[in-house]
Amino acid sequence: MYKSVSAEEALKAVKSNDRIYIQAAAAAPQLLINALAHRHEELRNVEICQLHTEGEAPYANPEFRESFHVNCFFIGKNVRHTIKAGNGSYTPVFLSELPLLFKRRILELDVVLIHVSVPDRHGYCSLGVSVEATLAAIDNAKYVIAQVNKQMPRTHGAGIIHMNEIDAFVDCDEPLPVHELSEPTAIEGKIGDFVASLIDDRSTLQMGIGSIPNAVLTRLLNHQDLGLHTEMFSDGVIDLILKNVINGNYKHINRGRALATFLMGSKRLYDYVDDNPFIEMRASNYTNDVSIIKQNPRMVAINSAIEVDVTGQVCADSIGSQMYSGVGGQMDFIRGASLSEGGKAIIALPSQTASGISRIVPSLKPGAGVVTTRAHVNYVVTEYGIAELYGKTIKNRVKALVGISHPNHQEAIDRHYFDLLRH
Repeated sequence: MYKSVSAEEALKAVKSNDRIYIQAAAAAPQLLINALAHRHEELRNVEICQLHTEGEAPYANPEFRESFHVNCFFIGKNVRHTIKAGNGSYTPVFLSELPLLFKRRILELDVVLIHVSVPDRHGYCSLGVSVEATLAAIDNAKYVIAQVNKQMPRTHGAGIIHMNEIDAFVDCDEPLPVHELSEPTAIEGKIGDFVASLIDDRSTLQMGIGSIPNAVLTRLLNHQDLGLHTEMFSDGVIDLILKNVINGNYKHINRGRALATFLMGSKRLYDYVDDNPFIEMRASNYTNDVSIIKQNPRMVAINSAIEVDVTGQVCADSIGSQMYSGVGGQMDFIRGASLSEGGKAIIALPSQTASGISRIVPSLKPGAGVVTTRAHVNYVVTEYGIAELYGKTIKNRVKALVGISHPNHQEAIDRHYFDLLRH
């Protein structure tokens, strides 16, 4: 059916000065990644383009800076050190537009490393748990190397490719990396309660991974007829789907289906999505397209932030001038939800950090990036309540946001903001 070779043999196709794209999240092909890193002594100036990837990223070792440079579209923990060390860079881009970098050949690709299911009897493989920009990368790269995994779920939707599109195959039988969710804390539970109170029946949800989204989901068991159109999801949605809380019956786009561009969670999640026609995987230029998102009435986008200033500016990608993550899909969904009939754009975050630093601030730190502008946010939620910002003056926004900040900081935030105005 196809000829499998070793990872070392397949990676011989990579040459010095090549540009590579690696499939994202839990689909990052570890066998290929490790084989690539093992060639560090013979390769020079290879650019590795990627979103967040789970697992190890040995090519990001600063000692290999002459061999590999990491170009991040979203900075994950395994490569975050490269930004400061100088063997990594960050390219700001909306997730909805990432495929365009390849389609328009703004970034020309030599090789793409992908992770797929075993071909079916017709010769088709599934990209499994991550599609994002991988289809665009496959279409525009000169050479495609696939890690073919018996344990990669076969997902429905757009992430189906024929084996004729693949130049080299490497077989494996390995579990995908798992991302277990911790139980929400009391603070996260309170935030979950407030966010859930904003969600009406027949809404369509977008939310990410983490304790706050999980806390929200656990509080939706008494809701009815919810939809799911999101960038990604994890285990928290499974029980809601099984209990018919999430059924997609009132979506206006892809009705009766749950949409995502990548998935990350436990083995239970991977088993659940395998050959499940209710789950539809699409490229990020579809899932994150504002013109598509807004077609769902009562679209609710739930995102987080590093800090929010009292006028409503949201920093979600940096700590001051130090890059931490990325733009991702926050603005895609915030704008899509805002334009949806009855939609709501929500930023949810704890009022302060674990060390007691307020995350509602008089002004963003010097160098901090504004991922979502003050004109885009509808609601900001902390454990102290909900600040509704849409249509509010700056003065009223300040009052509302100070009101949901931690009581220990409220007076100082208010005073500092008005001190800034006087100077």
